[in-house]
Amino acid sequence: MDTSNLKNVLTTSLLKKAVRISLLVAVLLPTSLRAQVRVGVGRPTTPAAPVNEFANYADPKEYTIAGLTVTGTRYLDPNSLVSLTGLKIGDKVRLPGEADGSAIRKLMESGLLDDVELLVTKVDGSDIYLNVKVQERPRLYRITYAGIRKGEQDALKDKVKINIGKIITNTIIKNTQLAVKKYFVDKGFLNTKVKITTIPDSSRNNATMRVLVDKGQKVKINNIEFVGREEVPESKIRMKMKSTKEQRFGRLFTPSKFIPKKYEEDKQKLIEYYNKLGYRDAVIEDDTVFAHNDRSINIRMQIDEGQKYYYRNVTFEGNYLYTDDRLREILGVKKGDVYNPEDLEKRMNGNPGQDLSSVYMDDGYLYYSATPIEKTIEGDSIDLEIRIFEGKQATINRVILNGNTKTSDHVVMRQIRTLPGQKFSKTNIIRTQRELATLGYFDPEKIGINPVPQPDGTVDIEYTVEEKPNDQIELSGGWGGFIGFVGTLGLSFNNFSAKNITNLNAWRPLPAGDGQRLAIRFQANGRQFQTYSATFTEPWLGGRKPNAFSLSWSHTVFRSFNQLDLFTRSIRGLQPIGSYTNTAFTLGLGRQLKVPDDYFTLSNSISYQRYNLTNLDLFFNGYRDGISNNFTFNTTLARNSIDNPQFPRGGSSFSLSTSLTPPYSVFRPKDYKPAAEDRFKWVEYHKWMFDASWFQTVFGKLVLNARAHMGFLGSYNARTEIGPFERFVLGGSGLAGQGTFALAQDIIGLRGYQDRSVYTADNNRVVDFNQRSQGGVVYNKYVMELRYPVSLNPSATIFVLGFLEGGNNWGSYRQYNPFDIKRSAGMGARIFMPAFGLIGIDYGWGFDEIPGVQKKNTGQFHFTIGQQFR
Repeated sequence: MDTSNLKNVLTTSLLKKAVRISLLVAVLLPTSLRAQVRVGVGRPTTPAAPVNEFANYADPKEYTIAGLTVTGTRYLDPNSLVSLTGLKIGDKVRLPGEADGSAIRKLMESGLLDDVELLVTKVDGSDIYLNVKVQERPRLYRITYAGIRKGEQDALKDKVKINIGKIITNTIIKNTQLAVKKYFVDKGFLNTKVKITTIPDSSRNNATMRVLVDKGQKVKINNIEFVGREEVPESKIRMKMKSTKEQRFGRLFTPSKFIPKKYEEDKQKLIEYYNKLGYRDAVIEDDTVFAHNDRSINIRMQIDEGQKYYYRNVTFEGNYLYTDDRLREILGVKKGDVYNPEDLEKRMNGNPGQDLSSVYMDDGYLYYSATPIEKTIEGDSIDLEIRIFEGKQATINRVILNGNTKTSDHVVMRQIRTLPGQKFSKTNIIRTQRELATLGYFDPEKIGINPVPQPDGTVDIEYTVEEKPNDQIELSGGWGGFIGFVGTLGLSFNNFSAKNITNLNAWRPLPAGDGQRLAIRFQANGRQFQTYSATFTEPWLGGRKPNAFSLSWSHTVFRSFNQLDLFTRSIRGLQPIGSYTNTAFTLGLGRQLKVPDDYFTLSNSISYQRYNLTNLDLFFNGYRDGISNNFTFNTTLARNSIDNPQFPRGGSSFSLSTSLTPPYSVFRPKDYKPAAEDRFKWVEYHKWMFDASWFQTVFGKLVLNARAHMGFLGSYNARTEIGPFERFVLGGSGLAGQGTFALAQDIIGLRGYQDRSVYTADNNRVVDFNQRSQGGVVYNKYVMELRYPVSLNPSATIFVLGFLEGGNNWGSYRQYNPFDIKRSAGMGARIFMPAFGLIGIDYGWGFDEIPGVQKKNTGQFHFTIGQQFR
C-alpha cells in the first residue's frame, strides 16, 4: 500500500490560542522504501485517504525511541530542548498517541520557539528515530518609541528594563505594554493606548520592538463632590487631598490631574484625618469616578463620618515598675481629650526620651511592649486599657560596627552612646544616630541600627554606616571691581589624620581617618590682593574627651595703585601708592558640657591680629598710616541639637559669644587725645553676638527654619570712641570680596538688597559711601525659610526654599530700634556637593528704600558659596 502522500490533521490548543497541528506520515519499507512522520504547526492541509498506521488512532502502535535529535537551533542548547520534550532514548511511545502532542506543547509553552515540528526520520522494526525541528523566536535588538517626545522616550528607557538580546516572548510584549501605559497613566494620561509590533531581521534572528504610544490628552478633574460631610469643613477635606485637586485657573503647584494611585493615597489620608479628629468610625462608603467630557472627570465620594469620640478612662494592665498615675502623667492623655489614635501612637512610641516606651526602654527593658485596647465604648466615650509587658532588663554585650572603610573605628566609637555593660537605652541609640550623622563622614540616610537579643538576656547593638566623600575643594574665580579677576583655591580635608603623615602608604591624597580637619585657602589677584590661611582642628584632644583644639593662621595683603595707571600701564612695573596687611593667629579650646544637657559646648580662644596701614585710608576715617595690635579673648556658649548638617529636619542651635580686648583706656589719663596712628595702636572694644536657628518639619518633607541674629559692639567707657575694627556690614549675599574686600569687619547678608548697603545713621540722614563702608555698631536680623528637598543623595543634596527676612544696621545706639527693619522676600535653591561644599542662588525682593542706594520694591540676585551662619 503506497502511503507516501497521505496526510492527516491534528488540532490542539497551545498557549491560550488555537494552534493547528498537522500530522504527515510517510512510511518507507526497509527493502526499498523510506518512512517519515512530520508533526508541525501550520495551516491544515487536506487529509488524504486511506489513513496509514501512524494516523490510525483506532490502532496505535508501540515503538522504542532509538534516536532523538534537534535541528534548527542557533542560540539555544539542543540538549536542553530535548530535556524539555520529556522524551529520551529508550522510551517506549505509542504512535499516534499523547507523547507526540505533549512534546510539542512543552516546547511551545517554554516561550522560546516560534515553530516546532516532530519528524520521524527512520523506522527499523519497533525502533523509531525522531528529529525535533525548531524555529527560534527572535531576540531583542533594540526598542524604538514613536508618538512621544524625546524626553519622554529617555524617561521610558529608564522605566522599561529589558535586556538587549533577550528572547521576545508574548509575556515580554505584554509587560512592556503595561509598563509604558502605567508610566503615562501616572502622569495623568488615563486614555493612553500602546501598540507594540516587532520588526524581524531573519538574517540575524533579531527583531526591533517598536512601541507606538498614543497618550491622548491629560485627564483633569472637573468636580469633586463630597456627600455625607457635615461636621468637618469641606475646605479642610480638600486640603488633605493633596494630589487630587479640581481644575481651576491659576493652579500651579498642584495641577489638576487624575492619577489613580495618588487618588487611593488621598482617600487613605482623608480617613486618617477624620480619625485624628476623633471620628474613629469614618469610612468612605462609596466613591465613583465618571467622565465629564473627553478631557475631564467628576468624582463623587460618599462619606460616613460616624460619631466623634473622646477619652473617658485610661487604665493600665501588667505594669509593676510604675504606677498608673505615673504612666498616665507620661502619656499625657486626660479625660475629655479627643480620641486620636495617631497622637496616641506618638505618645506611646514616638518621641525618644519623652514617650511611654522610653520610660521602660531607657532603663534596659528592651522587650517592653504596650498594646492599647478599646475596652468600653459608650456613646461618644471610650475607655482605653493599655496592656503592658515589661519583660526583663537587658544589658549591652557587644557593639558591632560595619561599613567604615575610611574612618578609623575609634573615631566612630567615641560618638557611640551605647557601651558594653550599660543598660539598653532607646534614647541613647537615637542620640548615637544623630551624633554619627553630624560627623559628616557618613550618609545620614543610610545609618542602620540593629539591636540583636542574645539567649543570655543581653543584647548586641550593630551599627551600619556608609562612607561618603567629605573632603572639599574650592576652585573659583570672580571679578572684583577695579581690582579685576580674583582667583581662589581652597582645600578642606575633613577627616584628616596627623599621626599618619609619615606613613606614605596612607596618603590618598592625604592621610585620613582620624577625624581631624585641615583647611588651606589661597586667594589672589597678582600683586594687588593676596590672602593665605590655614586651620587645623582636633575635635578630641587627648582622645578621651570631646575637647576640641584648634589652631589657625591667616595673612592678607592689599595694595592700592593709581587707577589711571591701571588702564595705561602693566601692573607688574607699578609701585603701590598704599597698602594694608593683616596677620592673625588664633588658638582655641572647647569642651562639651554635661549641664544643663550634653548638647551644650563652651569654647574659648585667644587671638592676635596685626594690622599695618601704609598711606591707605582703609576705614575712611583719616587713619592712613600705622600699626594696630588686636589681642582678643573670645568665649562662646552654644547648644546644637540639629539632626543633619546638610538638610536639617529638626533640632535647634543657639550661641552667645563675647569678644573682649584688654581695657587699655582705663590706664590712660582722661585728657588723652593722641593722633589716629596712636589712638588705634592698641585696638579696644567688647563685642557680643547672639545667633539662634530652629528647624521643624511642617508636614511631609517641608521644613520650617526660623533664625534670629543680633550683634553689639561697644567701648569700655564714654571717653573712648568705638573704633573702626570689627564693625558690622549688612546687605546682599553676605560674602566678602564683592568688588571691595571686607577687612576687619563682620559681613552679614540680607537678601533683596545690595551688598554692604543696609545702614542707618543718626536721624536717618543720607550717608555717603565712605561712611556706609565703615559699618555699624549694632545690628539685628530675622529670617523665616520654608525648605523642600529635591534630592537627599549624599553626592548632591539639593533643596529649594522660600524666605521672608528683615534686618537693619545702625551707626549709633541712639538710633537703634529692633523693630525698624528692612524687609525682603524671595526664593532660592541650595546644592551641597561634598567636593565643593554648599552653593546657593537666591532672588530677593527688597520692600524698603535705602536712601541714596536703592529704591524700594527692587529685586536682587545673590550667589553664595559655603554655609552662611548669619
